[in-house]
Amino acid sequence: MKELYCFVVTIFLMTVVAIPQSGTHEKKERVHDAKLSGQEHYQNEQHNTQYDHEAFLGEDAKSFESLPPEESKRRLSVIVDKIDTNGDKIVSLEELKDWIRFTQKRYIMEDVERQWKQHNPENKDTIPWENYKKLIYGFLDHMDQAELEKEEEGFSYMSMLKRDRRRWQAADTDGDEALTKEEFADFLHPENSERLKEIVVVETMEDIDKDNDGRISVLEYIGDMYKADEGEEEPEWVKTEREQFKLYRDRDGDGFMDQDEVKTWILPPDFDHAEAESRHLIYEADTDADQQLSKEEILNKYDLFVGSQATDFGEALSRHDEF
Repeated sequence: MKELYCFVVTIFLMTVVAIPQSGTHEKKERVHDAKLSGQEHYQNEQHNTQYDHEAFLGEDAKSFESLPPEESKRRLSVIVDKIDTNGDKIVSLEELKDWIRFTQKRYIMEDVERQWKQHNPENKDTIPWENYKKLIYGFLDHMDQAELEKEEEGFSYMSMLKRDRRRWQAADTDGDEALTKEEFADFLHPENSERLKEIVVVETMEDIDKDNDGRISVLEYIGDMYKADEGEEEPEWVKTEREQFKLYRDRDGDGFMDQDEVKTWILPPDFDHAEAESRHLIYEADTDADQQLSKEEILNKYDLFVGSQATDFGEALSRHDEF
């Protein structure tokens, strides 16, 4: 049974289905805000360049952290050539926006490509539901009904299958029971699909609404984020979240979040983070004030765009007596 459990956990991670977690003091993030970085752009009124690095490079930001300045500039020069899509030796606001959006979506595209190849090794035009179901849920054929319906903290194999089935049908625009690569991308990452955002709301409601009354109480809201040990005092962030629920989440003040309020919470109104960051980077690096950037201007401010080990190295020199 242990082997089966490990296999099921692996399958779960592949299907991107959320299972409630317990016994954790880490705050669970439900909001899909398309932010460019997990960092805050300003900390204690001080500009945080790490935000800019992650916005500009996406998941590649970490690979630049240990590079010496010369190598950072060399790699940045190559990136600038890629950003300059029309080859005029100038990076415009639109080109910079396009690049930032590309870096932020790259991990999704890579995940889709990986899973598409896994589920469709012959690279056919579509993946049929029955093929997907057999690969992901074929093990259910060997389980008895009691095992299938057994629930632990709101999770069961059958509920997992039903959720995937509903999401599949929502992604299947022509109803042919098979998904194209574009539809498969929506299935895997519904939070990034305009068509499937309602599914994200429904799934979130199902995860948090433990008494199934179609609304979320403050206890359910906090319980989704935090499970306290007996006698433990709540962290300050939990108290803040209680206030957030009262002041901002429960917009009509009835003590609960309905589906519309949940949607506003997890899928906040559009804000173009890529444009805001592009304007910020141009403002910081545009020495001739022409509202665009030359390669020289970008390389001169390489620490803003990509960073390097230069700062850490300098600090190490100043603290040599500590080693």
